[in-house]
Amino acid sequence: MTDPVVMALARGGIVDITTKGRRTGRPHRIEIALHSIDRRLVISGRPGPRDWYANLVANPRMTIHFKRDVVADVPAMGRPIGDWGERRKLIELAMTRGFGFSPERTRREIDFWVPRSPLVVVTAQWPGWINLPDISGS
Repeated sequence: MTDPVVMALARGGIVDITTKGRRTGRPHRIEIALHSIDRRLVISGRPGPRDWYANLVANPRMTIHFKRDVVADVPAMGRPIGDWGERRKLIELAMTRGFGFSPERTRREIDFWVPRSPLVVVTAQWPGWINLPDISGS
């Protein structure tokens, strides 16, 4: 029997995440899209600053809260992506597969998104979930 949390991780979707406030140290919970791209977990967003991203840069620990088909809290780590090649690849995949942008729109907007969008690769810590190597191979 397959663990429903493992299936939810593989599917991705709308979840809540809790990060630790970089200035206050208090928990900060928001709703966000978790993208499962070739079984790699990614959180990104439209260009612009985001508190959740700044919190993860300061402290990579987070909790993923599934709340729809399955209810579970999954400890995880978020690694901000600074390498431009890896950023471009992952943001392009998030734009097309995660946000549903057309290839034309993605080509038109990718150069704006890459330097300005928050982007983290998520390592989930759940029994049965296998975190695949990053696209860069590290």
